[in-house]
Amino acid sequence: MGDISIKINIADRVYPLRVSVEEEEVIRHAAKLINEKIKELQENYAVRDKQDLLSMCVLQYATGMIKAERNNQMQDKGVEDALSELDHVLTEFFKK
Repeated sequence: MGDISIKINIADRVYPLRVSVEEEEVIRHAAKLINEKIKELQENYAVRDKQDLLSMCVLQYATGMIKAERNNQMQDKGVEDALSELDHVLTEFFKK
């Protein structure tokens, strides 16, 4: 499908974007999450500068993403180890 023009509001600034139809929902949802996190940070901390709030927001999301990536890598490693063990067991079984 083709690209569409949308406007996304993040931290009281409007950003015009051209996105694919498939991406629109994800981008709008991401902007909503960012604005909610900024509001939460603003309510819980004595920070009012939007740049500081955006930086804190990005840091939290980046930290969460890195943790998720590490978790996936550990799960992938566990699957690899299990498959390797299964391969070893089957190889030994069929040698007999």
